[in-house]
Amino acid sequence: MATANKNLSDYNKTTIPNAKHFRFGIVVSEWNENITSALYQGAVDTLTENDVAAENILTWQVPGSFELIYGCKKMIDTQNVDAVIAIGSVIQGETKHFDFVCEAVAQGIKDLNVLTDVPVVFCVLTDNTLQQAIDRSGGKHGNKGTEAAVVAIRMAAIKAIK
Repeated sequence: MATANKNLSDYNKTTIPNAKHFRFGIVVSEWNENITSALYQGAVDTLTENDVAAENILTWQVPGSFELIYGCKKMIDTQNVDAVIAIGSVIQGETKHFDFVCEAVAQGIKDLNVLTDVPVVFCVLTDNTLQQAIDRSGGKHGNKGTEAAVVAIRMAAIKAIK
């Protein structure tokens, strides 16, 4: 397991670029809200801890993880953001729906990174169990939202290179 004995929230703040002047978008799935709200809080806390002003964090909610792609695209097209974090949680059920949603969301977010000039960070948990999702959204493996915010700051700094 890739996250065994790792806390995803551990990072060295001194290695993060200055984020004071960046504007971030966060698109959050309402599905599995107990998980996505924890991921969202981890992302917002990390952005704030790295000097991003509250007015420079724009949040939109969408019904499910599949809708993250459209929400991110619309945010990129209309909100002048430096990076977007797509937050979702898909938990394996009894049908193949899990596979289709996970594949589509991963490909859609990859496509946005190729087709637009705004980095979109993949913060979509694709877990086999609810416990795995809990462990990665503030549990024993830290908070993937924190990791996504660090990635967003780093990618916004790359975008800013002229």
